[in-house]
Amino acid sequence: MLKYAKSPDLPPLLQDFANHELAIKNKSELTVDEYVLDLFLFFRYLKARRSGQVLSPSFAETDISDIDIRFLREITLADAYAFLSYCKSERDNDAAARARKVSSIRTFFKYLCVQRKLLDDNPMQELETPKQRRAQPKYLTLEESIRLLESVDGKHKERDFCILTLFLNCGLRLSELVSINYTDIKDNNTLVVKGKGNKERTVYLNEACITAIKNYMAVRPVDKVRQTDKSALFLSSRFQRISPKTVQHMVYSYLEKCGLGDRGLSVHKLRHTAATLMYQHGNVDVLVLKEILGHENLGTTEIYTHLVDEQLKKASDANPLANIKQVKKD
Repeated sequence: MLKYAKSPDLPPLLQDFANHELAIKNKSELTVDEYVLDLFLFFRYLKARRSGQVLSPSFAETDISDIDIRFLREITLADAYAFLSYCKSERDNDAAARARKVSSIRTFFKYLCVQRKLLDDNPMQELETPKQRRAQPKYLTLEESIRLLESVDGKHKERDFCILTLFLNCGLRLSELVSINYTDIKDNNTLVVKGKGNKERTVYLNEACITAIKNYMAVRPVDKVRQTDKSALFLSSRFQRISPKTVQHMVYSYLEKCGLGDRGLSVHKLRHTAATLMYQHGNVDVLVLKEILGHENLGTTEIYTHLVDEQLKKASDANPLANIKQVKKD
């Protein structure tokens, strides 16, 4: 559901941009809302700065509905860097948050230049993205994954086991899993899921997934299901499509139960686990892994190769002969 992109305070050009990203670029509502929120802040910062206002939280109420192309033509690359500096020092935005703002600003100005042709030159063409430290993803080992699956019991054990199996075998995102309809599962044992940006991809189900789905479907409620959720694969105890929050709570409960609750693991870490296990134990090519996970950029997938490279280095350093050097003889 759009929030910021539906604001009556949006300047016309920003509203046009939001509509373009939704309808033509097929960006998700969440992404478009993030673009608009970032640009709201950027424009308010610029108006406050130009009018000599103190850059305090109060400038968040600055009206930007009158911003037009004349205002936008005066924005420089230096303005953008001043804004990013403000976000770091005054708003305590980390590199990832500032990188998102850079993406929003660059995308908007590209739209003004390329789609609308309202600017002769793009002042944000050279706007750089803040460097980010790439953290290694947390994941479960093969043994821990098995322990997690073996911990499943209770009233919804077939459902919960099926959910965990799909996470650990297919690397699904949480949003993808809760949106699955049983009609998305095809006779050739494939599953069609809708990922980021509403992009569909085909997931191939292995024997573990097929068996888990069959076992769950044998006990899945039918009679009391809410009409709007009749086709939902996973149902809650209230006989409606299971919510992301319910899945998160379920995963945390089982992680706690099997002694993994203190590792900072989460639902998304099960996706990391699937990717890591496929790469480490299945010899899956990184390009194939990119398609399995639905990544748009190969660089996102390559973090799993870096992870393995780091492990190989540690293994080499741990060799008991690692510190033995040749003794020079006279």
